[in-house]
Amino acid sequence: MTDAALRVVLAEDSVLLREGLVRLFDEAGFETVGSYGDADALLEEIASLEPDIAVLDVRMPPTFRDEGVRAALELRRRMPRLGVLLLSQYIEGTYAQELLSSGEGGMGYLLKDRVASLDELEDAVTRVSQGGTVLDPQVVRELIGRRADPLESLTPREREVLALMAEGRTNSGISQQLYIGVGAVEKNVTSIFAKLGLEDSGSDHRRVLAVLAWLQR
Repeated sequence: MTDAALRVVLAEDSVLLREGLVRLFDEAGFETVGSYGDADALLEEIASLEPDIAVLDVRMPPTFRDEGVRAALELRRRMPRLGVLLLSQYIEGTYAQELLSSGEGGMGYLLKDRVASLDELEDAVTRVSQGGTVLDPQVVRELIGRRADPLESLTPREREVLALMAEGRTNSGISQQLYIGVGAVEKNVTSIFAKLGLEDSGSDHRRVLAVLAWLQR
């Protein structure tokens, strides 16, 4: 069970889903220090709550368009070290690119209908709270699709590796997913960074952020 000291603040307009998430977080060993039906209420009180991570829906009152993503951007401005996990039925590409390209860690974007288990959600919340990056593959495809032309220099294999990198997978994880050797993955990674003009920092986490920053640019 995850350390109960992990403090979560939640914004979700659906009462049933909000209460369900609170119970799931409790089962996972997290402490929900604030639970709100809209993003404005969360922003008003978050400074006094000292959470480790904020979990937000994307579309909330009053317009049900992009309140959650804009709130996430404001949270990152106010509290750069705060983990932010978007949990939604929708992909809000424009604001998501801005959020993900900030160069900071502790960011996630998962689609509600594709979270298969409590363990998966627990793992995502934990990783994001610790500064990791967690992205649903559909979100990755959406972001890459918005900037498809600059990827023309990559081979099909390099594109596959890049997509898995953007999901936050390690070289070992990519190797297992694509059924190729770790050495082959490393060669593809080196080639990707060379073709995109990106410096490999040697850190898997910073590598993912560099890819996302390039997509925004």
